[in-house]
Amino acid sequence: MHLELPKTRLYSLRDFLKHYLMIVLSILTALGLEAWIERTHHQNAAREASVRIDAEIQQNLAEIGRVLEHDQQRMQALMHLRDVLNADLKAHASGETIRQHAQANAPEGLYLDFRWPVLRREAWDLAVANQSAGWIDSERLRGYSAVYASQATSITTLAGDLPMVMNGPHMVDMQLDFDNDDYSPRDLLHVVNQMAGTTHEVVNMLISLRRRIEQNMPAKQHAG
Repeated sequence: MHLELPKTRLYSLRDFLKHYLMIVLSILTALGLEAWIERTHHQNAAREASVRIDAEIQQNLAEIGRVLEHDQQRMQALMHLRDVLNADLKAHASGETIRQHAQANAPEGLYLDFRWPVLRREAWDLAVANQSAGWIDSERLRGYSAVYASQATSITTLAGDLPMVMNGPHMVDMQLDFDNDDYSPRDLLHVVNQMAGTTHEVVNMLISLRRRIEQNMPAKQHAG
């Protein structure tokens, strides 16, 4: 801010006071204008950041929905195969009958194939990096923070929970035995049950994640 003071001679106290008031008003006007410009800039930056973040979260929700539909279908197929095998074993069906039922319900082979969505966070990271996140309304900002924290936590939880449900090496061995039609029906049931349990765990986590995101998603409104 730069002020050019008028170069005039002051002949009386009244002239001095008028000159002084003019300087003060000029300074106050300049400061007010500068503050208004800065506030407008912050509001615009916060609004633009919110638009980007809202779009990113909606994109993540759409991706969760797409992946969830696939995982639910895979879960149902594995649960059906598990139930068929379990019923055959309870009925003391012959090994050949069990193999026929297993092949009929898994014609493409034995596989897990659960999927996890790619959850983007570039818009959020940019808002934090350029400090525009700090200009977003505090309640709205808390919602955004909770959404992205839920995304990060879900991935960590997934990595920690799956080893407790699934024996990966045993599953890989069973997949090979299944392709070669050389396996114990009871061992197959155990592996299929683990695979069904794994997809069930993933589906539940995705449903829970989607619910948390929707609950924390700020209402659409102007930021700042």
